[in-house]
Amino acid sequence: MNITSQIKQPIITEMELFEKKFHESMTSKVALLNRITYYIVNRKGKQMRPMFVFLTAKMVSGGIVNERTYRGASVIELIHTATLVHDDVVDDSNRRRGFFSINALWKNKIAVLVGDYLLSKGLLLSIDNGDFDLLRIISVAVREMSEGELLQIEKARRLDITEDVYYEIIRKKTATLIAACCALGAKAVIEDEIQVENMRKFGELIGMAFQIKDDLFDYSEEAIGKPTGIDIKEQKMTLPLIHVLNTCTPQEKKWLINSIKNHNKDKKRVKEVIAFVKNNNGLAYAENKMVEFQQEALSLLENYPDSEFKSALTLMVNYVIERKK
Repeated sequence: MNITSQIKQPIITEMELFEKKFHESMTSKVALLNRITYYIVNRKGKQMRPMFVFLTAKMVSGGIVNERTYRGASVIELIHTATLVHDDVVDDSNRRRGFFSINALWKNKIAVLVGDYLLSKGLLLSIDNGDFDLLRIISVAVREMSEGELLQIEKARRLDITEDVYYEIIRKKTATLIAACCALGAKAVIEDEIQVENMRKFGELIGMAFQIKDDLFDYSEEAIGKPTGIDIKEQKMTLPLIHVLNTCTPQEKKWLINSIKNHNKDKKRVKEVIAFVKNNNGLAYAENKMVEFQQEALSLLENYPDSEFKSALTLMVNYVIERKK
């Protein structure tokens, strides 16, 4: 059994019912929209976010889920899908999980409108059922994700990102949605604000570790047999690079910044930058930070009694930093 199936095991019934409810939450009277949402639903990823919602709910409540849990999971997945559709437009990307993206098949205008439609569907699902507490959690996440993207664009132009700013960017861009999943999972089944906040923090820490792992893939040869250097080509400032920029000599820093600004399409130069970051402790530093976030996340689970849900969440946290792609 692969690791994702193991994580899913304690919530397999919930995930099957969730898929059915999620399909229903996407339907529209417009044939074109139904065709596009059908395409999206049939090319789904691992569905980590709904899994976080159900596992968190069951761990904090001793195995209980309710209709609010299903709605919370659907809202998260609708919002997440909307942001992916919009991201592909922003990044001018033609592929998503190995398939054509919505903008590649139906062009940007339709993709933006589909993203807006999914976003409004998610918000209305909460409003129509009076889940205003859940809506608040989601809305904060959407605001932060937008801020994170814009902060990254603003800083990338100047290549002056400090480590603190980098953490702020990835907290908003990536970690905030996973934090919302875990807070939602808890809030849907219990009233205890301390536990809800505890779970939000847990999700945020996993999200931070997850993004650092993604940044490391740019330098690793595991996933596709050779380092890709895509982040360098796109002038994205990631943790291994930021650390090396902050610790190398002024002369080396000048060479690095010049390489990223003016020679980021030169394959040989990109390879040299990758080698320089590796040789100057950039990867080891980022890996240590990733493990710190992971360990802090695990420590937040310690007060919960042992259960298959807690074990699955622990497995999930470890999978985030051990995954190969």
